[in-house]
Amino acid sequence: MDERSERIIQAAVELAERDGYDAVKLRELAERANVALATVYRRFSCKEDILAAALDQQVAAASEMLRGIDFPGETPQLRLRWLFREMTEALISKPKLSAAMLRTVASGVPELAERVIRYHGRTTEMILAVYRGGFSEDLPSEQERLLATLLQNVWFAALVGWTGGAIPEEDILDQIDNAVDLLIAGFDVRKG
Repeated sequence: MDERSERIIQAAVELAERDGYDAVKLRELAERANVALATVYRRFSCKEDILAAALDQQVAAASEMLRGIDFPGETPQLRLRWLFREMTEALISKPKLSAAMLRTVASGVPELAERVIRYHGRTTEMILAVYRGGFSEDLPSEQERLLATLLQNVWFAALVGWTGGAIPEEDILDQIDNAVDLLIAGFDVRKG
């Protein structure tokens, strides 16, 4: 991305972090990024596109960070619990920004499909790496891909519930911990 696009994304992050989704107004964003409003429209289709780009950057940075560490936990369950705890705590630490980005992913705006698919793909890749104990060039099995997809769906649903006030913070981790245990136990039974 060029420097102007980066400034636009950063301005959107700052506005959303301060006052949430509705605060990301393109005119104010352009002023904050020190670009013309037309520049914003040339680079992004809508504010959701900008917030999806911000989420994409954050997930890419998290994936890169994971490549440089040893995952704590001797079992897949412990490693996955660790991953979801880390990712959840990162989102909860910036609740207004996180709610804005989650709302964007759930928006169904057709122009965001590519970014949303990339977000889900990177998240799936991180889940699989932690499950396996490291990044691998080997293609995941159908069962591994299903596990990653189901865990991501449970986590996303819990986060959406949290942003809407229906699920307390602590319940997000309880739900994902239970999902990890149940799904891995179920997959182990299917193997045996």
